[in-house]
Amino acid sequence: MAASQTPSAAVLQERDLPVVRIDARRGWLALDLAELWAYRELLYFFVWRDIKVRYKQTIIGAAWAILQPVLTMLVFSLFFGRLAKIPSGGLPYPIFYYCALLPWMYFAAAMQAATNVVVEQQRVITKVYFPRVVLPISSVLSGLLDFAISFVVFAAMMVYYHIVPTRAVVWLPAFTLLAILTALGVGLWLSALNALYRDVRYVLPFLVQFWMFASPVAYPSSLVPERWRWFYGLNPMAGVIEGFRWALTGHGDPPGALLAASSAAVGLLVLGGLIYYHAVEGKIADVV
Repeated sequence: MAASQTPSAAVLQERDLPVVRIDARRGWLALDLAELWAYRELLYFFVWRDIKVRYKQTIIGAAWAILQPVLTMLVFSLFFGRLAKIPSGGLPYPIFYYCALLPWMYFAAAMQAATNVVVEQQRVITKVYFPRVVLPISSVLSGLLDFAISFVVFAAMMVYYHIVPTRAVVWLPAFTLLAILTALGVGLWLSALNALYRDVRYVLPFLVQFWMFASPVAYPSSLVPERWRWFYGLNPMAGVIEGFRWALTGHGDPPGALLAASSAAVGLLVLGGLIYYHAVEGKIADVV
């Protein structure tokens, strides 16, 4: 009797097992929030792995997150501030430039990491299924640790210069989210393009350098004529950087038209990036 019940028991156990069928999604977006939530532990693993790899076998470890913006701030303060006399809106030059370098350094690092992540994870992509959009998202989120470390230095600088944050600081999380979405939108586009065309990696350093000088990092956006301010805001990082300066120091006017244009540009950038990433996603495993 026991032997005769074994096959039926095995059949029952097989029927109880969940069956997952993987098909290409018919929607036009590569972002399935329910699926992302199901793979949240994998996203956490990718983020934690990126952080460990970044500081593995380094001499000074997390201090790189401090040295890069601090040294850049010193160079900008000397050449653009003391020598070129770029207006800073009444702020000390170190505060003026470090406010801008906080979001810019995060954006530049996150964009470069997201661009290369698909090619770097080609062995994983070709062997196991998971939502591919997890890869650029994890690269963007892992850079927040460096951002937080750099922010601690800025807080110490605020104390040194006796600058007290105003009520505008409540907008800081919104501007941080805007920086994250900007990095994600650009990362989606470039990661998909880099999987198809490997010369994207050679264009990336020039893109970062050009984008920095097209953003109000070394100069205030007030130098741009008022009638062209909305057009200048189509650069998403323009609204982010000016928003950081205003939220952290309270100096100047809120970036109204500039921020509205930048927010609209970020929305289109992320939406277009998701659509394009979804269109290329089915080819990535074959060409990567």
